[in-house]
Amino acid sequence: MLAQIQAMFAVVDLGKINWNQFLEKYLEIAMSIIGKVIVSFLIIAIGFKLIKILIKLLKTTLEKAEIDYGVISFSCSFIRIGLRCIVIFMAVAHMGVEVSSFIALLGSAGVAVGLALQGTLSNVAGGVLLLILKPFQVGDYIVLTGTDCEGEVAAMDIFYTKLKTIDNRVIVIPNGTLSNSNLINNTKQERRLIDIEVGISYDADIKEVKRILTDITKNEKRILDQDGVKIFVSSLADSSVMMGIRCWVSTSDYVATKWALNEEIKIRFDEEGIEIPYQKLDVCIKNEVNN
Repeated sequence: MLAQIQAMFAVVDLGKINWNQFLEKYLEIAMSIIGKVIVSFLIIAIGFKLIKILIKLLKTTLEKAEIDYGVISFSCSFIRIGLRCIVIFMAVAHMGVEVSSFIALLGSAGVAVGLALQGTLSNVAGGVLLLILKPFQVGDYIVLTGTDCEGEVAAMDIFYTKLKTIDNRVIVIPNGTLSNSNLINNTKQERRLIDIEVGISYDADIKEVKRILTDITKNEKRILDQDGVKIFVSSLADSSVMMGIRCWVSTSDYVATKWALNEEIKIRFDEEGIEIPYQKLDVCIKNEVNN
């Protein structure tokens, strides 16, 4: 294209201008340039449309293969960006720009941009590590230790992972941060252990308390293995005997079952007259009598 523009002005004779020749040559080159620009825009428009269709088909195929949604989302985003770059290169090449020079220019610019966007590039690398190591997948409930960030993994992209909290907020976390953080995956396993401690008075009958707790656990149908239920004296505290309950439930039933057990323990202890000690402060006021 640059050669055509130079040729357009090369026909001008400063001493004697041939207007017919100039206009004819000008229109010819202008139409050629306009045609190439239009075709280049068509290449981009059609190419992007085909990429959209291709990504949709790829996503459908991967979903039918029951591949993890996080892998699907990350892969589709990565492929989409790569294909769009190829389409843009094709459009630029059609306009007559030297692709090798264009690539060299992009390479130089890429170095500068890479230095400026080190954090962003680390997020991409972090996303790749998360896909390879798979510490979690979409639908898992994760907790970032040392922070207030926890929730269900809603989506995973090239740069960020989105968590949905129990109160329906969305937390956006860079993949680089996730890959370098300590994570707790609460839903990775099919079963979870409920561990409850409750204090009773030193005057209470431990055998009677064990009988009550055993009765409570037997009536809870969501406990998976009744024979595996453990009821024991956990520790002897300063003002109470700590009783422990351990039982296995499905991960999906963990929270509801723990809440139900805590509620039933309080109700039954009240009915049976079992005291749960709590800290109290007694204030004694001494009146001095002047003789």
